[in-house]
Amino acid sequence: MSEERRDSSMMIGVKPFMNYVTGVVMQFTTKGVNEVVIKARGKFIYRAVDVAEVVRKRFLADQVDVKEIKIDSEEFKNREDKTVRVSSIEITLAKK
Repeated sequence: MSEERRDSSMMIGVKPFMNYVTGVVMQFTTKGVNEVVIKARGKFIYRAVDVAEVVRKRFLADQVDVKEIKIDSEEFKNREDKTVRVSSIEITLAKK
């Protein structure tokens, strides 16, 4: 029997901070996923880090750990036709 691997992701934005923390915790506890990828861009990167740390250190201490962190940046043209670079991060939390 092979165990089905279930993963999920959460994009961080303007919702209240605890909505994201609760969402990540629920992915692990009620949906039974093995990994959750927390994604953010630009000014929300700090919030993604905070969500990952609160989940890891307070809500699911000794149950999940940081598996991988990916950083990147992309360049695009904004409305004023100016080239802008936006950074992004993906933090993968995995069950121990």
